Amino acid sequence: MRYLAGLAFAAVAGLGLAAVAPLYYVQLSVLALIFALLAMSLNLMIGYTGLTSFGHAAYFGVAAYATAILAVRYGAGFWIAAGGAVAAAAATGALFGLLATWSRGVYFLLITMALGQVTWGLAYRWTSLTGGDNGLPGLLRPSLALVWPLSDVRGYFLFTLLIVALAFLLLTVITESPFGYALRGIRESELRMRTLGYPVWGYKYVAFVLSATFAGVAGVLHAYYNGFVSPLDLHVSVSAQTLLMVILGGAGTVSGPVLGAGLLVFLQNLLSTFTRRWMGVLGIIYIVVVLFAPDGLIGLARRRRSAPQAPES
Repeated sequence: MRYLAGLAFAAVAGLGLAAVAPLYYVQLSVLALIFALLAMSLNLMIGYTGLTSFGHAAYFGVAAYATAILAVRYGAGFWIAAGGAVAAAAATGALFGLLATWSRGVYFLLITMALGQVTWGLAYRWTSLTGGDNGLPGLLRPSLALVWPLSDVRGYFLFTLLIVALAFLLLTVITESPFGYALRGIRESELRMRTLGYPVWGYKYVAFVLSATFAGVAGVLHAYYNGFVSPLDLHVSVSAQTLLMVILGGAGTVSGPVLGAGLLVFLQNLLSTFTRRWMGVLGIIYIVVVLFAPDGLIGLARRRRSAPQAPES
């Protein structure tokens, strides 16, 4: 119930933002929503399954490229391009999951990073398909019947808000289901879950593919927002940034990655106007959060609420 109330508040706030906020802040909000969805998808692996991936940009970028290739080169409509792109991300996740989910810990992290670099290398070198370093320009936003046309940034913000809200609800249902609680059990102790008869590898594999699928949805939104796709969408820096969003907001909570993504996107743009060394400032913020709020800002807020109050004298 609290999630529905939060979504209702977000919808009202979103309509207000789209109507009256300066265009610059609407643009930042679109990016924040897209990366919030990407961070939520990664959190399904990190926060609930205990699998720390460093190659999540692979599914984000594969979906973005698939969208551009289908729409620009083959003239596919929005729903066909978006559906094909999400399917491509899910298929990539299904393939990579077969290779990665047999490992654990740092080995899983290194394998996912290597697989992510493979997709980046393909996008960079396969120029006949991807355009190489020049990328694929010319992707136009679709014409869908909304209050504002999607060609307008405010209209695209409302559309993105709707998709991310639906993804938030779906991920909440998944994580609060028996499947989600089984993932928590695997995160805490794989051996115990095996002893109880759970097919641990199957649960991890399904979580991996689901995570890639939601990342693919974020990739579609990002491709149509930018109108351009390049190998940077597959770069390891995108994976690192997404991982930071999850940790900053709070892994193991659906709302934590949303908070982390919003803070990081706005902080990046704010700090970059004051200093060229804004990445160093973000690094310091990250270190402070890890030291003083290891379970993220959401976890810190929960600890403060549950802490016993000092008796009044």
